[in-house]
Amino acid sequence: MQVHTLFEGTYSVDATKKFIPFDDAIHNFKDRPASLFINVQPFLVELKNDLILFDTGLGFSDDHGELILHKNIRNAGFDPTDVTKVLMSHLHYDHSGGMIHKIGGKTEVSFPDAEYVINRGEWETAFSSTSTSYHTDIFEFLQRNAQLKFVEGDGSLDETIAFEFTGAHCPNHQVFLLTEGNQKVFFGGDVLPEPSELIKNFIAKYDFDGRLAMELRKGFGKRAAAENWECLFYHSKREATGFIDEVDGGFKIR
Repeated sequence: MQVHTLFEGTYSVDATKKFIPFDDAIHNFKDRPASLFINVQPFLVELKNDLILFDTGLGFSDDHGELILHKNIRNAGFDPTDVTKVLMSHLHYDHSGGMIHKIGGKTEVSFPDAEYVINRGEWETAFSSTSTSYHTDIFEFLQRNAQLKFVEGDGSLDETIAFEFTGAHCPNHQVFLLTEGNQKVFFGGDVLPEPSELIKNFIAKYDFDGRLAMELRKGFGKRAAAENWECLFYHSKREATGFIDEVDGGFKIR
């Protein structure tokens, strides 16, 4: 099992929920008042029988019109058509924007040969919610054109891919654990988006249920330390992946 990081970029986002590319080498934080600065980093995992994509980023394109996510997959040595499963933690725009893309005025499914695995409750929420975090035009196009697989609760797709319902960040969030031989890879989506949220142990205001999210992080941290999981951190740039150790009642990343 091989993990490839697919860093899409750093962005600032304010109350309008509009994501603007940000590079601290050329931009100034003071020019983006009241903004949250986030890193966006999907992951590609190579299994014996599958090529897995964890979440799809914002779906931004480069100056040549190529989807950044596609370019990063090619740089990892694969073609986007090689992806067999797209495993979605949830459908907020910063995780789902790259599920489709526009090229030459035409909209296309970004991974037409892949199966998109989505929590059923999250799919239904995406259509009924008034939150601007959900872009229904994406899901309407997928409904007509993509291979969709809806899951509920806890379960597994096969002997390698397990999913677990968490809620917490949003009402129908889910996480994934891949197991192949002695390797275990955990994708916590926005329940465990950065190492700092595990190490500092705080309640985040941007979670639907911040206390539950904090408790889940501690639980996943303990399981990761006990079973030597490699954890993938979607919103972390410097520590994109890592293993967790329990130390002095807390955690550290290695």
